[in-house]
Amino acid sequence: MESFEDDAKIFKALCDPKRLAILAQLREGEKCACVLQEPMDLTQSGLSYHMRILCESGIVESRQKGKWTHYRLSEEGGRVTVERLLAILTPDARKGKRLSCCCRK
Repeated sequence: MESFEDDAKIFKALCDPKRLAILAQLREGEKCACVLQEPMDLTQSGLSYHMRILCESGIVESRQKGKWTHYRLSEEGGRVTVERLLAILTPDARKGKRLSCCCRK
């Protein structure tokens, strides 16, 4: 049986407005935690919570530089995320066809 643990981590990372805002900031390039924290009006622990979820999903990578952590989007994580999102669609839905349902007449 297929395990959906990794998919759940990806979808969890994408289902929060604050995490989506963080991803939007990271589209501009690597950012230090202190830079991410300011516009989000998050405490250090609040930002850490969201960054842990984003890193566990594989969408974001981190590196330590001195006392600060720097974050960037992961190319591989982005590719896997797109693949997993497409995989939940049926072949017809991926082609843009409207799905039929047995209860529609």
